Amino acid sequence: MSQVWSPDQLPASPVIRFRGLTKGLAGSCLRASKKTMKGKTMADIKIYGSPMSRASRVMWCAKECGVPFEHVDTPWDKLKEPSFLAINPNGKVPGFADGELKLFESLAINLYLAKKYSVGNLYPASVEDEGRVFQWTMWAATEVEPLALPSLLVQLGYSKDADGAKAAADKLPPVLKILDDALKGRDWLLGKKFSVADLNVGSVVSLTKYGKIDISYAANVSAWLERCLARPARNPGARE
Repeated sequence: MSQVWSPDQLPASPVIRFRGLTKGLAGSCLRASKKTMKGKTMADIKIYGSPMSRASRVMWCAKECGVPFEHVDTPWDKLKEPSFLAINPNGKVPGFADGELKLFESLAINLYLAKKYSVGNLYPASVEDEGRVFQWTMWAATEVEPLALPSLLVQLGYSKDADGAKAAADKLPPVLKILDDALKGRDWLLGKKFSVADLNVGSVVSLTKYGKIDISYAANVSAWLERCLARPARNPGARE
């Protein structure tokens, strides 16, 4: 089953509206995407996977950029079939195609989307901030996810190792202190504007929320995470 998404479907809000907006993140993203997408069809960009899975990270990013895409809701039992393995040879979600280009790994796909369709908005314009985007994305994947994911797997019923999950989660405080210190006195990782760094890191740190890990000790992180998850472009039912 597939569904085509276009920027007009993003819900209006007091902060971000695609219709009638001439300034700010959403409006400039949409203008940039229209220019870049000239000559393309909506079906050129396809995102494969359940909207509850890590495919939701990529759908979130595409919506932030105002990029039309086709969502192909791929059942778990179809992930090892040749047709899907041609998209993602790992047999995991998400799968992603932009014309002839095929990519896997949700955080990497987001970097590609943001840089191709939203430089100066979701993706930073300076090489220094680009380095920070790489830094925080890699940090989230290597330092946070291995410690938070086991708790989510227990909550979803995919793992019965509650003790192991708790032991991993107990190692999070010194890790999240690094993020907490970085967010001191600022709303977003790169300063005053939401970026793909926040989207990628927020997607990973949200595992603590859905894994029922208490991170109230990191007040800056907790407040920032709620700001990230409240973005209109994000699927509120996702469990990244």
